Amino acid sequence: MIKPFTPQLVYFEPQALEYPLGAKLKDKFENMGMEIRYTTSHNQVRNLPGKNDFQKYRIAKSTLVVGVRKTLKFDTSKPSAEYAIPLATGCMGHCHYCYLQTTMGSKPYIRTYVNVEEILEKAAMYMEDRAPEITRFEASCTSDVVGIDHLTHLLKRTIEFFGQSELGQLRFVTKFHYIDHLLDAKHNGKTRFRFSVNADYIIKHFEPGTSSLDERIHAAAKAADAGYPIGFIVAPIYLHEGWEEGYRILFEKLEGTLPKEAQKDVTFELIQHRFTKPAKKVIQKNYPMTKLELDEAKRRYKWGRYGIGKYVYPKREEEKIKTVLSNYIETYFPKAKIEYFT
Repeated sequence: MIKPFTPQLVYFEPQALEYPLGAKLKDKFENMGMEIRYTTSHNQVRNLPGKNDFQKYRIAKSTLVVGVRKTLKFDTSKPSAEYAIPLATGCMGHCHYCYLQTTMGSKPYIRTYVNVEEILEKAAMYMEDRAPEITRFEASCTSDVVGIDHLTHLLKRTIEFFGQSELGQLRFVTKFHYIDHLLDAKHNGKTRFRFSVNADYIIKHFEPGTSSLDERIHAAAKAADAGYPIGFIVAPIYLHEGWEEGYRILFEKLEGTLPKEAQKDVTFELIQHRFTKPAKKVIQKNYPMTKLELDEAKRRYKWGRYGIGKYVYPKREEEKIKTVLSNYIETYFPKAKIEYFT
């Protein structure tokens, strides 16, 4: 069982201390005996400990930068939501395939933003602009925010903000099971609590530093008992020896653990494994012993947004993946909604 994340090193941007949450976190981390440093900007975080790139990368993944979110224009977040709400950036997990490998570049440290009220005010403006339509916000586009929320309670504040809203809904996804502090949040059914799940083979070989499948499933059951609408992202769907049986066992475990009442309103998002050429280089540098299959010759090239192409499974394999997993969902969760397959 992994323990809740504790950063090895914490940086504060000076402006962060002007906000109540920033001052509170400084006191908390000092009382925990953590090493605290100061930086004018997260971009100036340099000279992290470590004898080589391999060590520096791992230390960066356990470094937390407490700062202020200056850009309050929200990115779009299709297909899961209308907008991405920026609460944190970076992740302490070591998932070999993660797209943050390339988007985070040479700065894989974790950042949390303390100007939460300004961020939520901006979310309210987006809701007003779209009224009377419901506006959905995704909180985990650039981070697994649950992974640090036991320290910051930033996500909990956001859940309760949307719980009081008329036209807003919140969504996030996690691979971590330490969620107990979120169970008493006044969510009013406005937040869909989603868990990233996969066959045991993928979690064992490609998701170090994250909770086990059983821990995630039991956490999902606790969140369901707390009244949250529940969802699961099955990603990345990865072809390996015995993959059909591996995914069947996954859905069998989910159905056997999730409360029956919650199964009446459960969503699934299905995402096949993909990679880009830049991602392949970074993955092989950061995880040189990975078993992840990254052979372009075995894949189909698919143009993506912004002109960046990615390698996905060939059409025949893609169709089989979609058929097999859709059949499992229909068998084990006949009332579930498959939001998308990509």
